[in-house]
Amino acid sequence: MELFERPGGGENAVLVQISFNSAKTTQDEKEFIELADSAGAQVVGFISGSRQRPDPRYFVGTGKAEEIRQLREAHNADLVIFDHSLSPAQERNLEKLLQCRVLDRTGLILDIFAQRARSFEGKLQVELAQLKHLSTRLIRGWTHLERQKGGIGMRGPGETQLETDRRLIAERIKQIDRRLEKVQNQREQGRQSRKKAEIPTVSLVGYTNAGKSTLFNALTKAEVYVADQLFATLDPTLRQVQLPNQQAIILADTVGFIRNLPHDLVAAFRSTLQETIDADLLLHVIDSHDEQLELFREQVNNVIAEIGAENVPQIEVMNKIDLGGLSPHIEESIGTTPARIYISAQNNLGLEALLGYLGNYFAGNMFRDALTLKPQHARLRAKLYADKAIQQESITDEGNFSLEVVIDQRRLEQYLREENLTMKDL
Repeated sequence: MELFERPGGGENAVLVQISFNSAKTTQDEKEFIELADSAGAQVVGFISGSRQRPDPRYFVGTGKAEEIRQLREAHNADLVIFDHSLSPAQERNLEKLLQCRVLDRTGLILDIFAQRARSFEGKLQVELAQLKHLSTRLIRGWTHLERQKGGIGMRGPGETQLETDRRLIAERIKQIDRRLEKVQNQREQGRQSRKKAEIPTVSLVGYTNAGKSTLFNALTKAEVYVADQLFATLDPTLRQVQLPNQQAIILADTVGFIRNLPHDLVAAFRSTLQETIDADLLLHVIDSHDEQLELFREQVNNVIAEIGAENVPQIEVMNKIDLGGLSPHIEESIGTTPARIYISAQNNLGLEALLGYLGNYFAGNMFRDALTLKPQHARLRAKLYADKAIQQESITDEGNFSLEVVIDQRRLEQYLREENLTMKDL
């Protein structure tokens, strides 16, 4: 059922980007075009300009609005996309003037997210964000929304169509919230299981298209979808990675961040981003070749702070060094500046150094000592061998196993609990 009438949508789009009291860069324009491309739009025109403040009626001035209308008609475009948040009234006024569908930045990103969502949870989160965005738009619905329903089978309890649509949306939002709560409880159970196993979680974060999924695939030998487009990854993916010193970590690939990420999206994807909040370490993946890396670093850290993960330790992974002619190397942490590891995930440059660094990072939790196991502790010995934790073994005069062991302290404690043993028993 159509909730309210809108002009028909299409793929031929005119893009509008206005700067306010700041210099617009070509990178901003490039990112906006990439966003439109990612949504499947065919860009047929681009209009830019500058203003002191948005116009309350059309967001842009009357002259600029007329310029947009003429360009739309000249290219027969059926969609105009603004790289800004528009009020419901501005959207309505523009659609009346331009006689086509008008989409703002939030609506554009929501559309991309709707295309990218693959998991049940991801689809629910996108629908929730879409409905919350839509509910703010109903207030300026077309005239049919103000009429009471009439006719056989259409007479209701005195509701206008607008009130009915609002009620239906509110009911659907409650339904999605209930479903998401169940999914989130299942995800929380998985997190608690990993905590009990005491395996550190490392979360990949970064600006969209920085190369997180390429790095994730290179480290885990997984086949997560990778594409040179914004928001290629939406649903979180977790895999176990073995480090060089018999340690294991859980690596989480998460949705990319972007400037002016709508607050509704951050709220809707809070459960997905919970992997970042609960991580033991963040790997902040940065495109080292991007001219705006400083801006992108700031934008990502802003979102990290917004979701409450600003206190999680962070290491910066400077990716795509092959594009800038850099060689793999490590810059140690100085003061509040995090350590930086220079790699190319695409060309497998510096990945061994990255894994080695992670191994050393978690090495404070390593057990490196001798253990003496009695013959009845054969299952514990087998687990240590399966973990490749035994460096050397000999048999004592009493027939016990004397082992030189290197293993994650938390993993050893887990094995001891499983065998109902303590260190005093060894």
